[in-house]
Amino acid sequence: MDFQFIDIVFFAMVALFLVLRLRAVLGKRTGTERRHPDPYTGPQPLPRKDGDNVIALPDRADGRPEGRSDARAEAPGADPVAEGIAEIRAADRGFDEQQFAAGARAAFEMILAAYGAGDTKALRPLLNDEVYGNFAREIERRRQAGEKLDNQIVRMRAADIVEARMDGRNALATVKFTTDQINVLRDQQGAPLEGQSTAPHEVIDLWTFARDTRSSDPNWLLVATGTAH
Repeated sequence: MDFQFIDIVFFAMVALFLVLRLRAVLGKRTGTERRHPDPYTGPQPLPRKDGDNVIALPDRADGRPEGRSDARAEAPGADPVAEGIAEIRAADRGFDEQQFAAGARAAFEMILAAYGAGDTKALRPLLNDEVYGNFAREIERRRQAGEKLDNQIVRMRAADIVEARMDGRNALATVKFTTDQINVLRDQQGAPLEGQSTAPHEVIDLWTFARDTRSSDPNWLLVATGTAH
């Protein structure tokens, strides 16, 4: 019995030694350990406050800006632009909003330059039939009146997508261009017409571009123009 008691005490001491060794190696929790992030409970995004109306514009008919408000109903906290971009991306996997905005900015500058110069050949592949007809008629009116349009973009402040949606197979995106421009009608001798200012002024244009997402042609066409009021 004495030997059995000694064996029990010996094994108890061995077990206690192993417990102490494990404690020294693994450490103990103090409550200050760094917690692993939970991928399912990450920080939630703050709700957007979208107070601006999305504006869809008719075509310009006589060179003067016009527009109408056409804000779509939206659920509180929803982002209609992001939802519209997602719709377009679902129909066209190659759509990238940043590349589109850069392309729209380049098209804006090209179209204004060609319109001011009266270059209908340069305008034709960039506009749909209705907008091209409106631009061409105004260019012809200027020609018959002996007028020249001096339009210059002094500064491009911003080019932002303010509306995006799908209409059947067609993608539609409206871009808000905020620029400082000089727009002066001049006579044949180059003198400004009466009442025309040669000073730069801020212009906010809203241009809508469209593209058939099932077409192999990657180009977008200008389908509506107007200005923000």
